[in-house]
Amino acid sequence: MKLPMHMHHIPVDALTGLVRDVFLAAGCDGAESNRIATHLVGANLSGHDSHGVVRVPRYVEWLEAGYVVKGQTAEVVTDGGAFALVDGKWGFGQTVAPQAVALGIARAQQHGVSVTALRNAGHIGRVGDYAEQAIAAGLISMHFVNVAGSVLVAPFGGVERRFSTNPIAIGVPLPGRPLVLDFATSLVAEGKVLVASSGGKKLPEGALIEPDGQLSTDPHTLYGAYDAVGPRNPANGQGAIRAFGEHKGSGLAFMCEMLAGCLTAGGTSGPVSGRGRIANGMLSVFLSPRHFGTQAEFERMGLAYADWIAACRPADPAAPVLLPGEPEQQRRAERTAGGVPLPDETWSNILATATRLGVKSPP
Repeated sequence: MKLPMHMHHIPVDALTGLVRDVFLAAGCDGAESNRIATHLVGANLSGHDSHGVVRVPRYVEWLEAGYVVKGQTAEVVTDGGAFALVDGKWGFGQTVAPQAVALGIARAQQHGVSVTALRNAGHIGRVGDYAEQAIAAGLISMHFVNVAGSVLVAPFGGVERRFSTNPIAIGVPLPGRPLVLDFATSLVAEGKVLVASSGGKKLPEGALIEPDGQLSTDPHTLYGAYDAVGPRNPANGQGAIRAFGEHKGSGLAFMCEMLAGCLTAGGTSGPVSGRGRIANGMLSVFLSPRHFGTQAEFERMGLAYADWIAACRPADPAAPVLLPGEPEQQRRAERTAGGVPLPDETWSNILATATRLGVKSPP
């Protein structure tokens, strides 16, 4: 009989400070280290553990290998006023993606609508963060993301990797009730497989597929052999993640490659060239209700509709119907008060990276 998994509950400030110190020790400046730490811990606080501090060892490995570059400033390659193509120059996603989003926000506030196409960004993390960045400015936003050079997901009807996990996020700025839809087009994000491999939440049935078509929940399907404490490399596995919703998720993943990979000219998931590094592309669309002249009615109708949906009689009286973004809000409140839960192996991997860099662990 397997023993219950032990979880560490790390106070938010202590965890944020540790992650910040790890990236300082790895050579990032204070502002960038703080951005990375705040973003990763924020993903955990939102319940998106797949995009949280479990990523710390991998980010450090990528920095040391030269796959991601510290201290970058995104470069505007094409400027059309209401649209722009931005090159992240392989910078940390937590640095260059907010820069691209800030540009899109400024242009939408000027023109009413804008589109930014970001390419060659390091892993940008939880995409919902960028929808929230736009909501704070009063804007609707849509974000389509791909991962150039990374094949993890089998298309509907196939067993070979062709897509990456290709997330989509949409943000709607209703007053007092902001809505954020944020999901991977794969059945699970790769980070959820990473979390499961480090002693975290188990994968749902049928999340992975073996080369012979057998369904699996075993992270070894994706990563091959690995030690309890140490790196996970998807290149070592023979299987794939499945798309969510059969042909629907598969079709959305395909279109993310078209919009975030091909249109940005940043590259698609494959065929993989053996370059060793991955890069996110993100196509973002920003809309200003104020400029459309419908803001008052948009907010009135939107809130009335949201309230009506939330008032739907639940199948389980103990589990009310939730709107997009509400699970994250609830999880933030719980984890801010009680600490961020981390499985033994995840915490051990982070501490091992910290120790290697000479960073003192919190008590």
